[in-house]
Amino acid sequence: MNAMLKTGALAALTVTLLGGCASYTGQTNDPNDPNRTRTGALIGAGIGAVAGLLSGSDATERRQRALVGAGIGGLAGGSIGAYQDRQEAELRRQTAGTGIDVSRDGDVIKLNLPDGVTFDFGKAELKPQFYPALNNVASTLREYNQTIVEVSGHTDSIGSEAVNQRLSEQRAASVGNYLIGQGLQRERFEIVGMGKRYPVASNDTDAGRALNRRVEIRVLPVRS
Repeated sequence: MNAMLKTGALAALTVTLLGGCASYTGQTNDPNDPNRTRTGALIGAGIGAVAGLLSGSDATERRQRALVGAGIGGLAGGSIGAYQDRQEAELRRQTAGTGIDVSRDGDVIKLNLPDGVTFDFGKAELKPQFYPALNNVASTLREYNQTIVEVSGHTDSIGSEAVNQRLSEQRAASVGNYLIGQGLQRERFEIVGMGKRYPVASNDTDAGRALNRRVEIRVLPVRS
């Protein structure tokens, strides 16, 4: 499934999930606000939906078949944790001080690229000064090649749905294609634009909107 089709499927599947967010204008900083927990739950649910849809069984199986065809074997269950431990440590070392945040959820490593260090405002061209950081990421992904790489672009809620969707797709493509251009196999990649549908923070504040403008890279092990 190409990026545009997958994006359309994501939109259709998440209308019910996130529909309530648009009408909420309460004070999210008020701990007694009854909507505060609900808003946080929707944000969390949105993140979970992204993870599930991006790494769903069909997509994972398709990419695994492609990698096996390219001569890359999968990892046995008992060795996955140690493999990802080593890769996480190397990614943290290679991205220290670059603005890239590295986190871990089980066997999945996530790199968060804030737009402020990656792109100029409203643009999709990578800042040249960010090339060395991405070169380091690519170097690590080349070394640990028994992984699938999911690249997703995200925006804040300012602007139209169409503009944000297009920008998120273009930014994800900029990052993904740059990494592929450093010698990584295209078969390993899933590149999608999520628009403004999956915030990780409130869009009611400048700080929250800054967090929502991002490109995420998720590194998943190929299982044998």
